Amino acid sequence: PPLPHGIRPGSAQAGSPNQHILPLTAAVTPAGDLAVGGCSVPALARARGTPLYILDEFTARHACRLFADSLRAAYPGPTRVLYASKAWCCVALCRLVSSEGAGVDVSSGGELHTALLARVPPAHIFFHGNNKTRREIEEAVFCGCVLVVDNWHELRLLADVVSGRAPPAPPTPFLVRVAPGIECHTHEYIRTGHLSCKFGFLPDDLPRLLDHVRQLTAPGALDFVGFHAHIGSQIFALQPHADLAANDGVLAGGLARAHGLRPRTLNVGCGLGVAYTPTDRPPSIQEWVASVARAVACACRDAAVDPLPELLVEPGRAIIGPAGVTAYTAGSRKASADSGDPATSSCDLLPCSSGEHVPSYLCVDGGMSDNPRPITYGAVYSAVVANRMHATAQEVVRIAGKHCESGDVLIREATLPRVQTGDVVVVAVTGAYNASMASNYNRTPRAEAVLVAGGAAHTIVQRESYEDLVRRDALPPHLALCEEAPSSHDTRWRVRECDWIRSKHAGSDQSS
Repeated sequence: PPLPHGIRPGSAQAGSPNQHILPLTAAVTPAGDLAVGGCSVPALARARGTPLYILDEFTARHACRLFADSLRAAYPGPTRVLYASKAWCCVALCRLVSSEGAGVDVSSGGELHTALLARVPPAHIFFHGNNKTRREIEEAVFCGCVLVVDNWHELRLLADVVSGRAPPAPPTPFLVRVAPGIECHTHEYIRTGHLSCKFGFLPDDLPRLLDHVRQLTAPGALDFVGFHAHIGSQIFALQPHADLAANDGVLAGGLARAHGLRPRTLNVGCGLGVAYTPTDRPPSIQEWVASVARAVACACRDAAVDPLPELLVEPGRAIIGPAGVTAYTAGSRKASADSGDPATSSCDLLPCSSGEHVPSYLCVDGGMSDNPRPITYGAVYSAVVANRMHATAQEVVRIAGKHCESGDVLIREATLPRVQTGDVVVVAVTGAYNASMASNYNRTPRAEAVLVAGGAAHTIVQRESYEDLVRRDALPPHLALCEEAPSSHDTRWRVRECDWIRSKHAGSDQSS
């Protein structure tokens, strides 16, 4: 779908999505409402309920095309974009990126199943993970996707699985993941390139590994495709990625060939950061791709690699993160004792035991169950009041979730207009690692997700119900509910009353 002024996905005029805090189609209506994909966000919140994930189709498609077009322009060999589905894996998103020509990388049997349901060609699916089960390796082998082997244990499992296939089975393609020993500035939990991380073969193991790979591939049941390496996520510096790309080129040209192997593919992962706040300054997609492509091409040329290997990149956050926002409904406030009316206080501060003062709490109807990144990584976000975009910012608030956890805070300091109960608060850049990491903490039903484009909104993930929450629960025989006559403490009537209340509020805010 084009932008309102006719710009289509992939056009340089639309900019690089990872440098934008709101989706590229974000606009303000004459009534002062935030609109995304031509849909009023407050209207979506009223019709669909909150919390609500809203994903802009234009922004996601535009990012896919920018990666693909930039790769073709910058690298003189074959290229491919793989969507890192761990960022957000559902059938609709796998289908969307596949329709843009991208492959999908998966990290579990469940993600593989989702990609296959989306009709992603198996040859375009790359299976990652540092501890794949035998069942997962069997599923990958028999569906025909590409395995990324992470360690000796997986290599032995893979060899055993393919040895049991009936001939004439096609050879199973696989890459070897290497820990490159490259440090980068990002959170410890998402740093994956240093030598002490859990991923990949260590450089000192490579000579023995490559000898073993040559022996395994000789019978023809396995096909060594190339190397994979990844240094982390949410990285703003270009140099670590250029170093990684050059390192992969050296592997392809020198060490592998010295052991009788000719890798055809180099997968450098991604990790390109996105802007979560106005002060974040990540490089553009085009800049990142040019830096990586140049480093790979130069390293391969210096090592006399001809033809050039296929260059693969695996963006996840950079494709889907900026395309998503989450809408919440504002609820309770908590202000300092001397602030007066909490609904009209401008910048109330609560004293902490440490002596620090913190803003008043503004509580919303979601939190760590739909976005665990702040409590897990200390991630920082930006927010707007979607039904009053023209209003002037007048207060600093701490946006807190509804869960029974003191750390359930989405944004520690948000500068907003005076927020009233019932306002629609939107947190930006939530397309990546929100829905995919969501939980049922406090038995909270997981939120609905909609894809918006051209003024239409389509459900891509349904909101969970209370029935969904207990669907997998089971009672052992000695705890089974017996059919006794109703008594004064019988709770079955209360369940029926709750059913009636839920039907009355169907489609509205789950906290109503």
